[in-house]
Amino acid sequence: MDENLKDQELSGSVNDIENAAAEVAEEASQEAARTVEIVSETVNEPIDGMPPPVETIEAPEIEPLPPVEPVEVAPVEIVDAVSELEAAEDTEVTDVEAPAPVETIKPAPIPLKHVKKTTIGGQALIEGIMMCGPRRTAIAVRKADGSIYVEEIKKSASETFFEKVPLIRGCIRFFRQLISGTAALMKSAEISEEGDPQETADRVVEHVSANADDDRPQTVQEAKEKNKSSKEKTASKLDKFADNHSNGLMIFAAVLGLMFSIVLFILLPRLIVDTCLHFFAAERSDSIALNVGLNFIEGLLRITIFLTYLGLTSRMKDIARVWMYHGAEHKTIACYEAGEELTVENIRKMSRFHPRCGTAFLFIVVLVSILVFCVASVFIGVSVWWVNMLVRLALVPLVGGISYEILRFCGRHDQNPICKIFIAPGLALQKLTTKEPTDSMIEVAIASVQAVIPENANEDIW
Repeated sequence: MDENLKDQELSGSVNDIENAAAEVAEEASQEAARTVEIVSETVNEPIDGMPPPVETIEAPEIEPLPPVEPVEVAPVEIVDAVSELEAAEDTEVTDVEAPAPVETIKPAPIPLKHVKKTTIGGQALIEGIMMCGPRRTAIAVRKADGSIYVEEIKKSASETFFEKVPLIRGCIRFFRQLISGTAALMKSAEISEEGDPQETADRVVEHVSANADDDRPQTVQEAKEKNKSSKEKTASKLDKFADNHSNGLMIFAAVLGLMFSIVLFILLPRLIVDTCLHFFAAERSDSIALNVGLNFIEGLLRITIFLTYLGLTSRMKDIARVWMYHGAEHKTIACYEAGEELTVENIRKMSRFHPRCGTAFLFIVVLVSILVFCVASVFIGVSVWWVNMLVRLALVPLVGGISYEILRFCGRHDQNPICKIFIAPGLALQKLTTKEPTDSMIEVAIASVQAVIPENANEDIW
C-alpha cells in the first residue's frame, strides 16, 4: 500500500509540473506575439524626412525539386591496422622474395672510326683524278657539260715474283704507274672536252657552211653521216696507226717521259759538273775529297733544277688546275684514312699535305741519288764524262728501288723522328704541287676513291 501511495503522489507531482510548464510556455508565446506586433507597427510608420518605403516585389514561386531517391551504398570495410600490425609482428619472417632488378638501358655504343693507312693512291689528271686500289684502277673526269665520267679498270689479283722482291718491286710498280698514268692523262684530256657547248656550236656552223650550196634541208641523221664521212676522209695514217697500236704508244710515251726526267734531273746536273771539272788540274781530278764535293754540288744542282721546274709549271693555268685536283686527291684519301664519311664537308677540313705522296718520293729519289752516285764516283772516278753518264743510267733502277723502300718504311712509321726527316722535304714541296680544291673537284675525287675501295677493309692497309 505504501508503495502504491508513493507512486500516485509521484505521478501527481509530475503532472503538476508539466501543467505549470505548459502554462508558462503559452504565456511566453503570447508575450512574444504582442512584441512582434508592436515592432512591426513601429517599422511601418513613416518618419519625417525619410523616403517612402520601397514596395517589395514578391519572388516567383519556385517549383520544388523532385525528391531524391535514396541510393544504397555498400558498407565500407574498415581494417583494423593495429591488429594487422600486431599479427604481422607475431608471424615469423621466412623467405622474402626480393624485388625484381630494374633493367638499366645502356646507351648504344658509338661506332669506332676505322683509322688506317691505305695503299690507295692516285694521280691528278686534266679535270680529273686517277685512283689505284688493290684490285681496281679508276679514273673520274669532270666533263664539259658538268657530269662526272667514271671508268673502272680491274687489275689482276695475283702478283709476279719480282713484284714482291725488295729493291726490284719499286721499279716495276713505278714503271707500271707511269704507263697507266700517261694513258689516263691522255684519255682525261679527251673526256674533259666532251659535251662542250662551244664545240657543239662549232660543229653546227661547220654543217651549215658545208651545206650552204645545197637548197635541200638535211635531216639530223644525214648531217651526222656526212660529218662522219668527212672525218674518215681527213683522218691521217698516223691517227689510224695510233688507234691500232694504242698500247704500244702508251709505253713509248711513258718511256719518253721517263727519259726526259732522267736527262733533266740526273744527267744534266752531272754534265754541268763535268764541264766545270775541266778547270781543275788533272792530278786533282781523281781525289776522293774532290769527288765527294763534286757529287754534293751535283745534288744541289739537281735540287735547284727540280724546284725551278715545279715553280715554273705551277704558274701555268692548266697545270695549276691539275695541282688543285692533286690537293683534292690528298684530302679525300686523308678523309678515308681517318674513317670519316666521304662528303664534301668532311673532306674540305682535311689537310692537302700527305706524307706518302709522289712528290715526297721524287725528293727522296734526289737525296738517295746524291748518296749512291757519290759512292760510285769514289770507286769509279770522274775522269771520263761519258762513263759518268753510263754509270748514272745504270744506277737509276737502284736509286728508284731504294727510294721506294724508304718511302714505304717511312709511310708505316711516319711518327718516327728519323722518318720525319725524310718526309718533311716532301711535305714542304707539296706547297708547290698541291692547291686547295673547289667543291666540284672534291666531288670528282670522291667518285674516284669510291670506285676502288676494296670489299675487304684490310686489303688496302699500307
